[in-house]
Amino acid sequence: MLKFFKRMGLVIGLCFWVVLAQAGNGAQPIRIAMTPAFLHDQHAMLAQWRDYLETHMKRPVEFIQRDRYRETIDLLQQQKVDFAWICDYPYLVLKKDVKLLAVALHHGQPSYQSYLIVPSSDITTRSIADLKNTIFAFADPYSNTGYLSPRFEIKRSGSEPGTFFKRTFFTWSHRKVIDAVATGVAQGASVDSYVWESLSKVRPDITAKTRIAWKSELYGFPPIVAQRHVSDADFALMQHVLMDMPNNVHGRALLARLNLDGFIKGSPKLYDGVAAMMQQFGEL
Repeated sequence: MLKFFKRMGLVIGLCFWVVLAQAGNGAQPIRIAMTPAFLHDQHAMLAQWRDYLETHMKRPVEFIQRDRYRETIDLLQQQKVDFAWICDYPYLVLKKDVKLLAVALHHGQPSYQSYLIVPSSDITTRSIADLKNTIFAFADPYSNTGYLSPRFEIKRSGSEPGTFFKRTFFTWSHRKVIDAVATGVAQGASVDSYVWESLSKVRPDITAKTRIAWKSELYGFPPIVAQRHVSDADFALMQHVLMDMPNNVHGRALLARLNLDGFIKGSPKLYDGVAAMMQQFGEL
């Protein structure tokens, strides 16, 4: 009888430790939303980044990709994700619902531009004013560089954005904007400089079919934000892991694949210029 109770005690003890281990492994995953502006069709790289974050955060990580900026905005407002890498325009729309977590450094600066691109065969276009009555491709109605910036330039030149082009259409990603111009489907487009430059490193055959006709002023680089109910501990941990990437061999390799130099905390003031453009259209 004594042996029976000893065996039962051993079994109960083993079960107790199994339950504890399962509880630890079943930690709530960190959910990160990605917009089409980043890592389009880069699933393998995204998997490596997920593994890196899981290793350093000691938590499961889930990337959630959406095709349109509006869908990512909804995920944050509905508290279905913890963090998101979004465009500067959605950040300003969401300012009361999110906290600025980190801003990427590209060419050593927390900034990027809007590139006006045309087919490489077009050697005369120098500004958007030269594209009146043409077919123009936009990225997304919630994109700064892919929608707000070109409309602002048209308005600043004294024309009406709604009637300026012969026809316009949305591609729903900056990569597809470049494809539209490269294949001649559109005679012009406005694209995220980071996306164009990153694509030129891996698919120069595509970007070579386009020409940068004009560059905008510098804007604050699209930020990584935290949904406002994320705990202080999770916020601090994610921020630290991102900012520490240059100090880790695997982190540096991932940054190189992302075509970035690192991350900083950043400041909301980086987005004052975009806010001013949005106000011109009553969108803020």
